Amino acid sequence: MNSPLATLAVIAGAYLVGSVSFAVVVSKLLGLPDPHSYGSGNPGATNVLRTGNKAAAVLTLLGDAAKGALAVWLANRLAASWGDASLATAGAAVAVFLGHLYPVFHGFSGGKGVATAAGVAFALAWPLGALLLAIWLVLATAFRMASLASIAASVAAPPLGFYFLGNGLEAWSLVAIALLLVWRHRANIQRLLAGKESKIGG
Repeated sequence: MNSPLATLAVIAGAYLVGSVSFAVVVSKLLGLPDPHSYGSGNPGATNVLRTGNKAAAVLTLLGDAAKGALAVWLANRLAASWGDASLATAGAAVAVFLGHLYPVFHGFSGGKGVATAAGVAFALAWPLGALLLAIWLVLATAFRMASLASIAASVAAPPLGFYFLGNGLEAWSLVAIALLLVWRHRANIQRLLAGKESKIGG
């Protein structure tokens, strides 16, 4: 397999990995309702938490983060064997995230991608992931709003990505992911501006 075809295969594989919605999988395994059917309708850890099953929410969070990290790590390792891994790594980062947003296995109805984006960031550079996680935790604790914390971390990701990764394709992949994350939170932004956003545990 030549390099362009191998790169496309890796990126396509990353999309398929991202298409596995752990909110749906975990809910089925634990006998919980489909996360599309209640709360925000978003198949993510925050919505799964609305069932009151904290273990399910944690498993969803870890699963969605792990798939983002795994896809990027594997892409980097595989592509390094045939030369420059930048394109495959950056492409996998965006593809696994798009897979979560628009999963082929779940009718293209996915989550907002916060946990998957976090996994991507940790795989690209663990200090980057750790700093973004710290930003999220501080704001989520202070304001008890997951959406506010997620939007702030999204905005911080590109500049921090260029700082830790340099001006390369991997850093630019974070720009695309951040823009998509903010867009996916557009309804939350409207509620935040109107003072009507729900709080964690509310």
